[in-house]
Amino acid sequence: MKIVEVTGENVSQAGRIHSESWKESHRALCSPEFVEKHTPSAQAAFLRREMESGKKCYMLLDGDPVGIVSVAGNTIENLYVLPQEQRRGYGTALLRFAVSRCMSGAVLWVLNTNDGARRLYRRFGFAETGKQTRLNDKMYEIEMALPKAKEEF
Repeated sequence: MKIVEVTGENVSQAGRIHSESWKESHRALCSPEFVEKHTPSAQAAFLRREMESGKKCYMLLDGDPVGIVSVAGNTIENLYVLPQEQRRGYGTALLRFAVSRCMSGAVLWVLNTNDGARRLYRRFGFAETGKQTRLNDKMYEIEMALPKAKEEF
């Protein structure tokens, strides 16, 4: 298992991971038409824009690509593991790696409906800060922060 930086050469693989994972996690929350717009090529273009804006994107390989994460300053984003590869420790490995790349106390945002991700983040010491961003009547993002120094993670 290794983590590599996403580049122009492998961004299409990262886009496929983002697409498949995003679709699975949002299928019950968004219209089918909106979900289907998140194709591998659309998500590769999204990740290119993320990298152009200064974010560092990384991909976890275990033989094949299985997950991605991005980091900007102390903010962790785009942590996605292929649906068929979840519950194998890949999310934990990506989270640990991302925290190690943060400049200071790590911060991330998670959907209020994503109980599994919130449980994972809490297990590693992240706590809800009270900040929220409303997306619609039923959905909002919750900010979580890691109060510990990254060396303790």
